[in-house]
Amino acid sequence: MMHLRKIFWLLVILVLAYAARPLWEEKANEYVDLSFLDPIDQAIENIAESAEVAKALDGAKNLTVRLGGELQSLVTDNSLEAPEAVAKPDIAETDSLFAVHNVTLGMTKEEAQAKVGLPLRLMRNEYGADWHSYHKNYQNYVLLSYDKEGKVNGMYTNQALISSTENLSMDSTKEEVRKALGAPLQHLQKGNVQYILDTRDEYDMYKIDDVYVTVFYDIHEENTVSAIQVIREDLEEQRSGIYAEPSDELRKGSEFLLFELTNSTRVQRGLPILKWDDEVAETARKHSEDMAANHYFSHTNQQGQSPFDRMEEDGIQFFVAGENLAYGQYSSIFAHEGLMNSMGHRENIVKADYGYLGIGAAFNKENQPYFTENFFNR
Repeated sequence: MMHLRKIFWLLVILVLAYAARPLWEEKANEYVDLSFLDPIDQAIENIAESAEVAKALDGAKNLTVRLGGELQSLVTDNSLEAPEAVAKPDIAETDSLFAVHNVTLGMTKEEAQAKVGLPLRLMRNEYGADWHSYHKNYQNYVLLSYDKEGKVNGMYTNQALISSTENLSMDSTKEEVRKALGAPLQHLQKGNVQYILDTRDEYDMYKIDDVYVTVFYDIHEENTVSAIQVIREDLEEQRSGIYAEPSDELRKGSEFLLFELTNSTRVQRGLPILKWDDEVAETARKHSEDMAANHYFSHTNQQGQSPFDRMEEDGIQFFVAGENLAYGQYSSIFAHEGLMNSMGHRENIVKADYGYLGIGAAFNKENQPYFTENFFNR
């Protein structure tokens, strides 16, 4: 019995060493000719032609993906750490319906940036304007938009940076928001078309005087506020339809905004910041384009390839990986909030084992966006 146990553990060690081959192969080649492994590779390919064995190998591959974090901790010292905590600003009382990081609609860019600092990225949004992104390692995260005169006409945050004349905050519940602001909109008028808002009780949109306010809720945290977007009416009117007219600038802006929102969510939970990866972003983008062009929505493409198959085909090495898909939301903000309210997608967003993320967006003929997020770690 002891002898069999030793043989079992020896086989486990050999399997782990072979699975970790991409990490040590290049370095080992400097000292040892590894061509003796070629027959093993060929034998595995030959065996895989059997349907039953191929199924077993697929199961083993999926197990390797699930065990990825543990494997990596054994073979590399690429540990990830959460960023050092940044102090929160003092949030003052406001005379406006809502203020974000003490910034209000109508403030000049100079006044606003005296409070939030300089922008780290500009991203084209669905209004044909740019979101200016302000944060410190994704902490104190704020998006601001400015009109042609340099005055704030749009604001967003998903962090505890809100003040309100209605005493609403990130700790407020849906019930408290509705009690303070009344009944939310059920439709949004765009020209001669009235669009039904498919909120699924995950957000409320309000028209208050000349301001559109969208309050997002976290259904997994007792329907408390998870984010708020405040848009001046003239900015909202720049969006002629419920979906924006696609452009390369909007695609790029949508991809990077979804990336930033993911990291903003992670740092609030003490998790490491994900690094953008161009190669896996291209893999993700191709899948979004394929779904948009061929009218389907699935992790498995029409060639039967899984996310892991597509990543491997593009030469991306990983020990743990995952994919999130979103379709039909009005923007990256709505897509991210929807993903966070879906437990399986949420688990990918807040998974500590991931180190890299690439996002690809595409639009169908109805201007509806498709988003693919590919998470992984080497």
